[in-house]
Amino acid sequence: MAVRDDADIFWAESFDSAEMYGNEKAVGGAIMSFLGDKTKNTAGLKREDVSFTTKLASNVSYGAARKSIKRSVTESGLGYIDLYLLHSPYGGKTKRLECWKAVEDAIEEGEVKSGGVSNFGVKHIQELLDSKPRIRPVVNQIEVHPFNTRTEITSFCQQNDIVVEAYAPLVRALRMKHPTITKLSSKYKCTPGQLLVRWSVQHGFVPLPKSITPERIRTNGDVGGFEIDDSDMQTLNGLDEYLVTDWDPVDCD
Repeated sequence: MAVRDDADIFWAESFDSAEMYGNEKAVGGAIMSFLGDKTKNTAGLKREDVSFTTKLASNVSYGAARKSIKRSVTESGLGYIDLYLLHSPYGGKTKRLECWKAVEDAIEEGEVKSGGVSNFGVKHIQELLDSKPRIRPVVNQIEVHPFNTRTEITSFCQQNDIVVEAYAPLVRALRMKHPTITKLSSKYKCTPGQLLVRWSVQHGFVPLPKSITPERIRTNGDVGGFEIDDSDMQTLNGLDEYLVTDWDPVDCD
């Protein structure tokens, strides 16, 4: 997302928010402020050039989900939501499917462009696909990095044309000094963060690195100048220890 310091603004064209974060109004306001400021928006970006994601806090019911979606559209002030996700599979099968129907209806009514899920395991996605939805999920946003590769989930998603958005791709800085990470960072003349982001990109994921430091935001996104070779990708895959840095509802009922 946009990060401000004393004199500059660092811009990304994709913004990740959530009802649970309580930041939809702030993020949407920052986007609209930037788009309307010709001194900063020198590229002439318009609303349709920006992608805004937000997420349903809880799977309660169809009605509650529809109200939450409408509230998020209003809170953001953006006119519509580009990608709306069910934030977790908690709540049970019936409520998950009810809430997905709410997302489908929001898409059909123009409040949302695309729908997806977050923190869903294989069984949750399979259940949704088995329900013969009018609209299939396009994204599963889950924690993925070399220390938690979640191969079963990511492979299932890719086989079903569901994009994997990898949150916490930097492992929340918990493994930046791991010997393998430092060794390969030196080999490829990159930072540990760039190595981790590049690993995610080469797996076909969309990494969502997070930082409050402008220079680090720039650096983490600058991963086009090198490619990790196959043997080193396998080495990084082998670091899997099922390290969970946040919540882990992928196996819930």
